[in-house]
Amino acid sequence: MNVSSSITHLKGERLTDTRPKLQWIDIDWKKVEEYVNRLQTRITKAVKEHKWHLVKRLQYLLTNSYYAKLLAVKSVTKNKGKRTAGIDGAKWITPNSKMNAALKLSDKKYKAKPLRRVYIPKPGTTKKRPLSIPTMYDRAMQALYTLALQPIAETLGRSTFIWI
Repeated sequence: MNVSSSITHLKGERLTDTRPKLQWIDIDWKKVEEYVNRLQTRITKAVKEHKWHLVKRLQYLLTNSYYAKLLAVKSVTKNKGKRTAGIDGAKWITPNSKMNAALKLSDKKYKAKPLRRVYIPKPGTTKKRPLSIPTMYDRAMQALYTLALQPIAETLGRSTFIWI
């Protein structure tokens, strides 16, 4: 029996979804960046017009957007510390692990994990300084919220934050 051509008795409803799932290597990054940039532009415009309720709604749209989550995971996995695991030992190296991470990125019941503490040598001395390493998931959440907060920070600048 060919499953892809099997239909149920309800008006052509398929038994299984035979469409291929989107893979990490198939993502159109230009389209992703354009979408996120468009939302960030709308946030900037709302900030300039002092429409704070709209800013909040647009930030919610951005932080829950599939494209923004993809971009957050990409930024975490392309930087210098991409091979450094946090306290959970997870590393997002394979395309499949990156895609799963983007799909699971959510702030529902989110609580940051403790940081992994490593001591690295100071240059020129024998002393060591502490370095705290967050998990990959926590880094991706930080990157996601950075995408939403950056337009506000750039628009208002440093002097405007006095009233907060």
